[in-house]
Amino acid sequence: MIGEPFIILPTIDSTNNYAKGLVKEGLAKDGMLIFAEEQTQGRGQKNHVWESQKGENIIMTLIINANGLKMDAQFELSCATALGCRDFFNIYAGDETCIKWPNDLYWRDRKAGGILIENVIKGNTWEKAIIGIGININQVDFGNMNKKPVSLKQITGKPFDAKILAKELCLLLNQRFTELKAGYFDAQLKAYNQDLFKLNQVVAFKKGEEIFNAIVEGVNAKGQLLITRESSETINHGEIDWIL
Repeated sequence: MIGEPFIILPTIDSTNNYAKGLVKEGLAKDGMLIFAEEQTQGRGQKNHVWESQKGENIIMTLIINANGLKMDAQFELSCATALGCRDFFNIYAGDETCIKWPNDLYWRDRKAGGILIENVIKGNTWEKAIIGIGININQVDFGNMNKKPVSLKQITGKPFDAKILAKELCLLLNQRFTELKAGYFDAQLKAYNQDLFKLNQVVAFKKGEEIFNAIVEGVNAKGQLLITRESSETINHGEIDWIL
């Protein structure tokens, strides 16, 4: 069951780092959740810093056994995770929540959360997935962050208990992971694309030193972004940056 046991830490450098330490020491259990009140060295993709005020938000990492999943199915797990987070945020924020490829949660044009999955692989076996999730819940002051963050409190005007919401999120993630293991990835990919950020819209991207506009067409089963400028292109994770 996702979220059992539920471990609460007052302060930690990174919940993902803590989880990886448990895996290394042989203390990790399938479904274990690490929840932090404060994270001093939170990370997003490309080593971007994830900033969060103490006690205000969901900062957590799940440890799941991945040895029943195919090595080439890493995007499938990412897709299921993103959908679970989208499902959760929609409950409180309405149906304007979307998934920004490859792993961010957006409400309208504002970032509400992020996902960072790190894998433990030995030989040809995908042993464990370390799934870090950060979602803005009560924070209203984001300083000078340039990604236009947004929280549930800003959207609804109401405060929430982040620990209780984290447990609710675990139930929704458990449902999405169960669907994935039952062979419903095609349906999940369809749902992912239906709520894809900027779908069918023109977006500015940066690739190296080049800045260009392209239409977002979707994401394929390999987790690649499909865009069109002069012709159709397939983009791998890490090849481009969004300009928002």
